[in-house]
Amino acid sequence: MTISTTRTEGLIVPPGGGTTIRTPAQQVTFKVTGEHARVASSFEVVVPPGFDVGAHRHACGEELFYVLEGELDVLAFEPRVRTEDWRHWESASGLTAVRATPGTVVVVPPGCPHAFANRGDQPARMFFQASPPSRHERYFEELLDILKGGGPPDPEAVAELRVRYDIEQLTPLRHES
Repeated sequence: MTISTTRTEGLIVPPGGGTTIRTPAQQVTFKVTGEHARVASSFEVVVPPGFDVGAHRHACGEELFYVLEGELDVLAFEPRVRTEDWRHWESASGLTAVRATPGTVVVVPPGCPHAFANRGDQPARMFFQASPPSRHERYFEELLDILKGGGPPDPEAVAELRVRYDIEQLTPLRHES
């Protein structure tokens, strides 16, 4: 397939298309990257059972998640009190984490704490957009390099990576296989 990015031709990514990177803990397929779009990067993410991205926030980035298959626990709000387990957080207006099923959309504005975790026994799959583009592409590549070894992720390596990509980690990233 030839990829064209002129102003008069769009980009069509067929089913199964894109560039996929995998580790024992994660799979990300880059569908639309900063090379192709100025507004947002788009990914398909497979979230394995036991994976918890940990609550975090981006000072400048916006994200959108759309659950395609499976179920994920998700949140997108500032809690009244931050604790170690984001699944028990509650916002000042009474929001709590929810179980997202296929068709659920989560929109995350800049500065908003958010998280997702697969507490089920089957992989979940979601469509993910990040704005501005490019930053998340490099971040995912480096994060997947850290996760390649299997077992628990190195918290210091994850923390250093997130600082470099303007991500404030609020609760730990976890992968319990």
